[in-house]
This record gives sequence, structure tokens and C-alpha cells, in this order.
Amino acid sequence: MTIIAAADGSALGNPGPAGWAWYVDDECWAAGGWAESTNNRGELTAVLELLRATARTGEDLLVQADSQYVINSVTKWMKGWKRRGWRKADGRPVLNDDLMKEIDRELAGRDVRFEWVRGHIGHPMNEAADDRARAAAIAFQHGSAVPDGPGWTR
Repeated sequence: MTIIAAADGSALGNPGPAGWAWYVDDECWAAGGWAESTNNRGELTAVLELLRATARTGEDLLVQADSQYVINSVTKWMKGWKRRGWRKADGRPVLNDDLMKEIDRELAGRDVRFEWVRGHIGHPMNEAADDRARAAAIAFQHGSAVPDGPGWTR
């Protein structure tokens, strides 16, 4: 069986209050964030936290994301970055390499596929993840409790 989940990030300003979320359904999701971060870090953290949450399931995972940065990083660029010591082709350091390295470790030995979905067009799972990531960012912006979700419930 394959787990299908959406992952998304949100930043109110870039940088600014930021959030991340992954979503399977209304009973299985998680979110969090920071007082200040970037949208890309939110997007990457959503994927990382989803990988961690599903690590012991033994099931394949399909990650739906609206971030081509995340998808290209993991499916196209990461192999070359690793070969070059986490440097890009131009020799500069990879941005967000701390998260990239953790994602790489979490992917090891797993069957994980990534699918790009266009954001903000009504894709139900992407919208649900986006709503939760944005709610986390807003909570940080207002200094209120972050709606962090039930987590992995399967």
C-alpha cells in the first residue's frame, strides 16, 4: 500500500513568521513553524517531518508538493550536491543544506516518490496542507498557540 500525503510551507514575508504542514486526512496531519524563517525552509521541513512520521510504517510514500524547489532538490540535484560535498555546480554551498542532509538520511532505504501539484487551484490535499502551514505561521505572527495536529495516527 502507498501512503499519499501533501506537504507544504508558508511564510508571511520571506523571511517572516513561517509554518510547515503535512496532511493525509483530517485525522492524520501535523504542523509547526517558527517566529522567523523562509518559505523554502517551511516546504523542506514539511517533507522532513512527513518522512520522520512515516518512517516505521513499512509502506511506500507518495509526497505531493507544490514546491518545484523541493521536488527538484530531492529528485534531480541532491545526488550531485552530495558528490560535490554539498556544493552546487558553481561551487557555492547548497542553501538549506542542514535540512537537505536530514531529508537525504530519511530517504535512505525507502520507496518515496514525489509528485508536483499546482498550488492554490483547489487540490484538496494541497489546500489542506497549505491551510495548516499558514495557520501555524499566523499563530507565530500573533504569538498564539500553534495548531500542531494529531500527528501520525495510522
